[in-house]
Amino acid sequence: MNNPPGDVNPHHVVSSYFIGPKSENMGDFKANITAILDLIQKARQNYQPGDDVFITEDVRTSATFQRITKNFHEAVKKAATLLGKHSIPFWHPRYEGHMSTDMTMPGLLGYFMAMIYNPNNVTVEASPFTTVVELRAGKQLCEMFGYNTDPDQTELPLSWGHITCDGTVANLESIWVARNLKFYPLTLYQAMKDGPLGFIANEFQVTTCVGEEKLFKDLGVWELLNLRPEVILGMGDALYRQFGITSKFLEGALTPFNIQTTGKDELEREFGISKPTKYFLAQTRHYSWPKGGAIAGIGSSNMQGVELDLDGHISLEALERELNRCLEERQAVYAVVAIIGSTEEGEVDSLYDILAMRRRFQDKGLSFLVHADAAWGGYFASMIPRSLMAPGRHSKIGDGKEAVGQVPSLSLKTDTLWHMIALKEADSITVDPHKAGYIPYPAGSLCYRDGRMRFLVTWTSPYLTQGSMENIGVYGVEGSKPGAAAMSAWLSNQTIGLDPRGYGMLLGEAAFTSARLSAFYAAMHLRQPKDDGKPYYIIVPFNRLPVEKEGYDILSDAMNKRREWIWDNVITKDNDQVSGNPEVMGWLREIGSDLNINAFAINWYHADGTLNDDLEEANYLMRRVVNRLSITRSGMDPNAIPLFLTSTQFEPTMYGKCAQNFMERLHLRPCAQDLWVLRNVVMSPFPTDRGFIRELMQELEKVIVDEVKNTCRPRNSPLANKLEFLLRGTDEIFLDFQTSFHRATQRQQIILAAELAADVQKKYVDLKRKFPKQEIGFLSDDVQHLKHMMEQIEQQSQPPPVVKGRIGVRDGESYLHAIECNVKMTRIVKSRPLNSVNRDDHYPRHFMPFYLFGSQDEHHISHMLLQSPNVSLSASNVQLQDALARKVASRLAKHEGLILTLTEYREETMHPFPPKNDDSMLISDNFFFREGQTFEVKVYEDPKPDTANGPGLLDELRTPIARGRMTLGSDVHVDVETLNRDPFDEQEDDVKWDSELDEITNVLNSGQ
Repeated sequence: MNNPPGDVNPHHVVSSYFIGPKSENMGDFKANITAILDLIQKARQNYQPGDDVFITEDVRTSATFQRITKNFHEAVKKAATLLGKHSIPFWHPRYEGHMSTDMTMPGLLGYFMAMIYNPNNVTVEASPFTTVVELRAGKQLCEMFGYNTDPDQTELPLSWGHITCDGTVANLESIWVARNLKFYPLTLYQAMKDGPLGFIANEFQVTTCVGEEKLFKDLGVWELLNLRPEVILGMGDALYRQFGITSKFLEGALTPFNIQTTGKDELEREFGISKPTKYFLAQTRHYSWPKGGAIAGIGSSNMQGVELDLDGHISLEALERELNRCLEERQAVYAVVAIIGSTEEGEVDSLYDILAMRRRFQDKGLSFLVHADAAWGGYFASMIPRSLMAPGRHSKIGDGKEAVGQVPSLSLKTDTLWHMIALKEADSITVDPHKAGYIPYPAGSLCYRDGRMRFLVTWTSPYLTQGSMENIGVYGVEGSKPGAAAMSAWLSNQTIGLDPRGYGMLLGEAAFTSARLSAFYAAMHLRQPKDDGKPYYIIVPFNRLPVEKEGYDILSDAMNKRREWIWDNVITKDNDQVSGNPEVMGWLREIGSDLNINAFAINWYHADGTLNDDLEEANYLMRRVVNRLSITRSGMDPNAIPLFLTSTQFEPTMYGKCAQNFMERLHLRPCAQDLWVLRNVVMSPFPTDRGFIRELMQELEKVIVDEVKNTCRPRNSPLANKLEFLLRGTDEIFLDFQTSFHRATQRQQIILAAELAADVQKKYVDLKRKFPKQEIGFLSDDVQHLKHMMEQIEQQSQPPPVVKGRIGVRDGESYLHAIECNVKMTRIVKSRPLNSVNRDDHYPRHFMPFYLFGSQDEHHISHMLLQSPNVSLSASNVQLQDALARKVASRLAKHEGLILTLTEYREETMHPFPPKNDDSMLISDNFFFREGQTFEVKVYEDPKPDTANGPGLLDELRTPIARGRMTLGSDVHVDVETLNRDPFDEQEDDVKWDSELDEITNVLNSGQ
């Protein structure tokens, strides 16, 4: 490994690994590419040098050859130009979105040189060199994790690792191994009972999970399911030593009974196993885990998520509770997974504690594997001093502090280091070189502490196993696999080095940048620009500052005092000043995420200086910000984005109390909706200079302030607006308010009773008869303060408000055949706010509900809006069956609130509706809500007051007061746009640049 001397500038070393954000090292890269091409040419010429040339000069100088070559050259330039123009600039430090960055030159060159030979690592015959390289790459990774790679150290298991296409496949392979390992003792038991191994039954002994020596045939099912991994993996060697049974014979003896042959269900039936074996991992696990459980036949429901603590790690208390339950109920466990660098927050689970927990449970008789999903975090182990990762050295409490003591410049948390040092004791580890290894896709990997685990997932075919060299393609999930990926990983690992002076130095630069960005997120809003002395926003990092963990509120004086300290000691200081100050480095090390992913959320202030408390409106701001700082449509120009960020969502079902606590820290009213969270992944080692980081943060602040001023505040302004209603009824007039989820004054569902002057009412009735199928509405002439108007209606002591406006046939935003009039608002039929805290967390599951209102003779319905987005469905003068109509009329005469449900339509199953009113589904003759359609309905008393706030407006529905049929008349209203359309969302047409691809075809066909 190419370790630099100790007195060199680390940034100079790291800078030599990359082409550079501005192609600073392109000359070196070109020289290496040229050298590779020269050597490829030489290799082709040196094979059977006596052969004649196959492509002669006559061919090369022919007109056809020259035309095709010229056209292809132009097509290549055109394709490369398009790729450069429309690709995301992962190579630049302004890109901090996903786990993508510039790749190391050794990684690129390794891939390029091997790619041209196209080796297939499924078999040695197709990859004699890159097979060896892959084994070397696996060994490099095992050594980095502290696994034993020395066959002479017989007191330790010999590790083994290999390259996969990605972490998902590596995780799947680990699930396959865990499943097969768990059932291996059952297979052996059957082979003794019913197969050719019966002759050893009275002599073969094993050590049980709790340390007893027993005859294998006398073990109960629970004991068989809980033999320790090292005991199971050692059975083959034990059988050979004791009885001379070869692996070949053993394989044949076990095949009829093993899980790969019979399937899991058959073995479980044979042994009377009624409770499914479990996997345990954090609730926020990567999608590959439930997917892998489904593929392996374990079932995704048995990949059981465990709740998180407030910092996003797996809750040790909850995990221990689940394992205790499994022990008490005798439910076996395949494995517990520790996430070493979650992809959303960069958190590292408490691996040391999980391993200690396993030892305690093994002493009680419950055994399982411990797998580390270090797809993101694995390469960070290179930052740890090698003495602490020595094979055979047991991890212990205090290891993190010892690591910092040896390397004071380490920028990882001491607890993170401690749990990563424990990687050497995990049974298997997933790590992705194409993430923090900075090499091209596809390159994941899986490492086994005990290399014999790979034999549990071996499939062999005669054509794959000729010769004596190991064919790595027979292990695991994949078949054909590119040798180029192995070459890329090995060469980059070998060139840079998997130790603190190699990759550790590279990742240390990125981790230092990540910590400095964390400091910005924690403190930047303290010195934000002000609007008439009022702030615009707050940023709250997901990872709590130490002072916040002491119980101080995010806006407290104590927190602001710490923010001032951050500004004075971190933000305004350069790298040398920060790294040279032990106090600052110690503080910087303990903030931010565990591994280079900064998750944070934003909330905003109203113009009067009050902080928004509505989750949906905070989410709205964050969506707007991330949409401006990422590519959300194919036609967007990547060059126009000054800083790339990404986002995630904290779903209450997954994040539980962790998400609720984050909402509270943002001063939002906690509710059962997802919380949007912004995140940046720091991989580039280049933006460490304080001036550049500050520039990036200024770009972020500029976008936040712009969105608060020009979208969040206007859309939530309580100022007066013009009012618009649909008119319902002719004998008694009702107004159905036109709702919008995207404007504060329209974020409510209102139905009012109203009165018109006699002459106006006559004109309106005539208009209704003339246009029976058109929507007739009322629009106020002047802006109205809706809240004040509703208060005036509710206070019967005051005269009802009268609003001047016009009634007409609605045609877009126009009112045709308008009738100028005054409308007296006499009574509130329904008034229900639709802010996020007032909405249910799901759509109605058993029916579709409507408010039923009207007079004794005319009945109208309007769809209850209980979730967002939604659909506005209403109808005037619906026809009810006689008995049903009589019961409804008597209730409406007394102004009782009624709810009507369509019993044959379950609303939850019908969402989402199309986004446009002219969608073919909505205007089709088959759409369910249309003129003449008849429904089975039930009618209930509304259990809530007319002005009740949600959620839970349907929770107390009792026995229906009536049931029967309802038929829709000609006045039917269906609208998905008005209530869902965001007026602040600028609909930009995508640039159809993909048509430029057609030009390449034209270039290739030129001259034909």
